Amino acid sequence: MNSSIDFLYLSEPDMIAAGVTDMAACVDAMHETFVLLHNGDYRMAGPNSDSHGAMITFPDESPFPGMPHNTADRRFMAMPAYLGGSFGTTGMKWYGSNIANRDKGLPRSILMFMLNDTDTGAPLALMSANLLSAYRTGAVPGVGARLLARPDSQVVGIVGPGVMARTSLAAFVAACPKIDTVKVKGRGRASMEAFTAWVADEYPHITTIEVDTLEDAVRDSDIVTFCTTGVPGDPSTYPTMTRDLIKPGAFLSMPAMCNMDESMQSADVRLVVDNTRLYEAWSEETGYPSHQTIPIIGCKFMDMIHEGVLDADAVIDLGAVAAGTAVGRRDDDEIIVLSVGGMPVEDVAWGTVIYRNAVAKGIGTTLNLWDSPALA
Repeated sequence: MNSSIDFLYLSEPDMIAAGVTDMAACVDAMHETFVLLHNGDYRMAGPNSDSHGAMITFPDESPFPGMPHNTADRRFMAMPAYLGGSFGTTGMKWYGSNIANRDKGLPRSILMFMLNDTDTGAPLALMSANLLSAYRTGAVPGVGARLLARPDSQVVGIVGPGVMARTSLAAFVAACPKIDTVKVKGRGRASMEAFTAWVADEYPHITTIEVDTLEDAVRDSDIVTFCTTGVPGDPSTYPTMTRDLIKPGAFLSMPAMCNMDESMQSADVRLVVDNTRLYEAWSEETGYPSHQTIPIIGCKFMDMIHEGVLDADAVIDLGAVAAGTAVGRRDDDEIIVLSVGGMPVEDVAWGTVIYRNAVAKGIGTTLNLWDSPALA
């Protein structure tokens, strides 16, 4: 018996060479993932096997000299999952995050992903995961746009021109190739300039219009996304969707902090989540109202159901639409809101595709775990 185990290490340049930035392929992988979610061919952590992951946070006042105190986005998190179908793999994304990293020239979050053989548990690959995570996050709004946006969508409104906005726009363009205009609202000059320069390089046919307010970004846009960060706690301070600003037929993709007012609770507004059970797990972990702790709009949907002001049947899963068991867009004027919470099954899906690409192309560095285990 050969008990030797080797695995592949993929640096960020390796990941790029293996296709991690291929957004069209990533949207396809996420579409397949949502069908598997609907069919139940997956597992995540937690009592209902749908948890986002396990997170370490720090106290507001540290009782020990070496223990950090709580600051914006300071946390460590492990996100494990198994995904079946053509993937059949298991993996875990691990990351540390601190918004103060930006002062050091580093991303807010630094991520790694471990892909494992589901049968033996042996490592298949350890890979740089910032791009992996960014592209799978953007690809989910792309699946939403493919299934829920009007195919003739041309104008995208963006609030928060960061990495999430870039990958979301890339996915929107892959799903709706008629997009020719982007309206963007940002807070800082540097982020605005970086975003508009990126759009000019990647999509020279798209006209970028800088706007001064959230309202200007939303009004008359066919697709809208809020990609801002902030401090959770008071939903009244979150960027808010209001019915009077939104164009009939608009698709709103919300992968970040967001709220909506009572005007959005009407028959012509369709509410969609990436996975209802994810938000139920969050609600169990945080208690109600969960939207105060987890500022994703799907948590507000769950709070409203808990309060009895929203029927549970009014919220549908993106996976059901992907699998063809639920209708997506019902008419051209319907407004559709998609809540994107993010799940580790998405990392497993895209990580598996990139790992297989790397093996086929001979990309990466082979590392030896052991030739023979010392304690077998």
